Amino acid sequence: MENDNTVLLNPPLFALDKDAPLHYAGEICGFRVHNGPTGSSSVQFEAVVLDRSTGEGLIRSKEPLDCESQREHSFTIQAYDCGEGPDGANSKKSHKATVHVRVNDVNEFSPVFVERRYEASVPEGRLFDRIVRVEALDADCSPQYSQICFYDIITPNVPFVIDNDGNIKNTEPLDSKRQRVHTFWVTAFDCGKNRAQADAQVVVTVKPSCKPGWIGWSKRVEYTPGSGSIPLFPSLHLETCEETVWNIQATVELQTGHIGKGCDRDSYSDRSVRRLCGAVRGEVDLLPPPSPAANWTSALPTLPSSDSSLVFSFNGSTHVAVVPNSVATAVSGDHFTLQLWMRRGNRREEETIVCSTVKNDDSFSHYSLSVHGCRLSLFYWPDVSAARPVKFLWKLEQVCDSEWHHLSLSVQFPSVTLYVDGVTFDPALIHDNGAIPNPAPRQRLVIGACWGNDWTSLTTPSLRGKTQYVGGYRGLLSGVTVRPGSVEPHSVVECLYACREGLDFGDLETLGSGMKVHVNPSQSVLVLEGDDIESFNRAVQQVTYRNSLRFATPGVRPLKLTTSLRCFNEESCLTLRQLEGYLVVLQPDAPQISLSGVGPHLARPAPEFEGPRGVPLFPELRIVCSLSHAVNTAAQALMSDAVAHTLDGCEVQPLGEELNPEREELLVDMDALRERGLEIINTTAYIAITGTSISVYEDVLRSVRYRLAKGSARFERRFRLSCSEMNGRYTSNELTLEVNFLHSLDSLYHPSHLLASQQQFLHPSHHSGELSGHTLPNPHRNSVVPGAATVIIMVCVGFLVVMVILGVFRIRSIHRRGEGARGGSKEDSGQWDDSALTIIVNPMESYESRMGISADTEGEGEEDEEVVESPDDANDDQRIIIKKEGRDGNPRRY
Repeated sequence: MENDNTVLLNPPLFALDKDAPLHYAGEICGFRVHNGPTGSSSVQFEAVVLDRSTGEGLIRSKEPLDCESQREHSFTIQAYDCGEGPDGANSKKSHKATVHVRVNDVNEFSPVFVERRYEASVPEGRLFDRIVRVEALDADCSPQYSQICFYDIITPNVPFVIDNDGNIKNTEPLDSKRQRVHTFWVTAFDCGKNRAQADAQVVVTVKPSCKPGWIGWSKRVEYTPGSGSIPLFPSLHLETCEETVWNIQATVELQTGHIGKGCDRDSYSDRSVRRLCGAVRGEVDLLPPPSPAANWTSALPTLPSSDSSLVFSFNGSTHVAVVPNSVATAVSGDHFTLQLWMRRGNRREEETIVCSTVKNDDSFSHYSLSVHGCRLSLFYWPDVSAARPVKFLWKLEQVCDSEWHHLSLSVQFPSVTLYVDGVTFDPALIHDNGAIPNPAPRQRLVIGACWGNDWTSLTTPSLRGKTQYVGGYRGLLSGVTVRPGSVEPHSVVECLYACREGLDFGDLETLGSGMKVHVNPSQSVLVLEGDDIESFNRAVQQVTYRNSLRFATPGVRPLKLTTSLRCFNEESCLTLRQLEGYLVVLQPDAPQISLSGVGPHLARPAPEFEGPRGVPLFPELRIVCSLSHAVNTAAQALMSDAVAHTLDGCEVQPLGEELNPEREELLVDMDALRERGLEIINTTAYIAITGTSISVYEDVLRSVRYRLAKGSARFERRFRLSCSEMNGRYTSNELTLEVNFLHSLDSLYHPSHLLASQQQFLHPSHHSGELSGHTLPNPHRNSVVPGAATVIIMVCVGFLVVMVILGVFRIRSIHRRGEGARGGSKEDSGQWDDSALTIIVNPMESYESRMGISADTEGEGEEDEEVVESPDDANDDQRIIIKKEGRDGNPRRY
């Protein structure tokens, strides 16, 4: 037994000597212990004789044995007799016997767990055969005491059980929402029923059910205009459910086909954008808005567009635009740039977009731009009477995908350069097309089809005298322009097409190793590719949306995320569904375009308007553009920030009748306009100026002058000034200016006896109220008054003259009757007697009331009237009459 020194032999130890019963020779005196055959040490064992005569012996260990140190011992033992006498001479030895000693174990050790804490993670909603295995060891040497007979969970009421091998499993499906982490304790018992010295802790974390895919996807993303760039997926990461993948590819698509022509570009007019991009001037608009001056597009149907541009629809048969020769003449030559927006589907028929024959000095050249399926072709005849045509062919998906695309074709024969959406494409084929009937040497330019050859109408009687068109175009066109001369630089073409919104990558320096990113030219598709999930997740969170427009077009932009995975085991590789969401661009703060410093009245002498330079209408005009935004204060006040802005144009319009070109006109400095890159439309109905910055508009509009022909001055003329932004999307306040022409009375009436009364009538101390609101420059003796007062003066003065004449005749007739009654004349009968003459004139009363006053001048008003001499008059015949009983009770001077 362990911890004991007595060896229990089986069979017992006995040594027999045949010399017995002889004394000494037949007795066993001792035993000797020798090392075993395997070299086992026998030093710790000894054998003693219990009875010499019987040879019984005992084996024991010199010290207690330890089973854990050495469980078995093996050695040999040999007996020897007592010899021939007491001295033990001639003792005899026996043969050697082998002794095997097995130390029996004592249960002195308790079980010990290998780990003090066991952790495991399991998905929810499933039953598992084994979640985690705990293990305990016992230091005893025997199987009975060293083996763990059973384990036990000592924490009550947990949904787990443990078997005798230490395997733990759940007894019911786990729910992460109800309890995310389960913690409990287990113990172990050996077969000697000894319990473990220390219990072990088990922690089981319940994971939500694992579904392969993207986690953190937000279906709606909001963008505030003016925010620059924002991340689209700030918390998005990919969950593969421990599936090993070696390649990941994600494609992000931003759909902006419904925004203008494919994306959010500058909302200014096409001409403004061309100026902003530095394009060479001189382009000719082949599809202008219908107007009396451009009536060849009036029969074409138009479609609405969110970017305010005009979109024309062609049906392939009746919708054709024939450009007048006067316009076609301006685009002659073999160096030109043709630009257009187009949208069409995939059709097999050949369709002609532009077909043109132009005159170059004494010869004619011809070109036609056509589409056939997904092929774009340009036929070019350098000389229709000599050279054969050359065909340039491109195979492009962009001309047949039913999306808007911008085409710029720069021809510098024999070199031709094509830009599609700002990207250069080389011709797939250039060849001599062989014998083709030459076009007629006649200048023609048609949009949407090409005319048939002259022989077609000659050989077909029913077509004689009729214009036949072939290759009709079916689709949408917009912004078709051609500019003769040198070709457009590539940078200008990119600027004209450039999207102001699109997908972008935040910081390329943070892109992990093995990651690749690709963005298409229109920045509507971004592709990420990598092999490490962690690096890929960081890269996805760097995908951003940017919009550089301050006044971005509000609305919804659909978003798509498509993911493909490649695994080592392709059969069991994960498949992720496509994610769809949308980006909402919020309504931007509207700019407030404010016009000030004008009117409402402008009064000037008529001769100033009749001068060679006229009179400036808006000399102190101020144009300010500001944005109002809320301030986070207790009162939620609004603040306005002035912003640098580009206007589409400003318009000066006469109200009422249009300008009469024979009598009046608006003058603009054309040289200053050209120097500043502005354009003007000057008609009798309005003047429209289009250009760039606000400061330029201020300078130009301040120089607008109004001039009249001699003797054309009226009483008043009204004008209205307004400005607009982004094709009329934002408009300014309207300023109305009333122009008054101040007429001098000297030039209207010449009788000298009226001068004094005019001067008194126009005395500023009595009529300052009538001229308030008008600016009267340099007042002098012969003053001028506004047009409304002029009418009253003319009526009053005319009536005064009539009344004077009538009074003179009446007095003379009275004198004649008095002389006849007295029977003779006195000495002073030939002198003028005005003592009884009183003339009362009130210009504010009606004509009938004035006639009544003149009839009562004989006697009744003599007590209430007073005759006052004019201080400036030396003549007794010129007097000022003051009527004391005016309508307002105050004397009025006439």
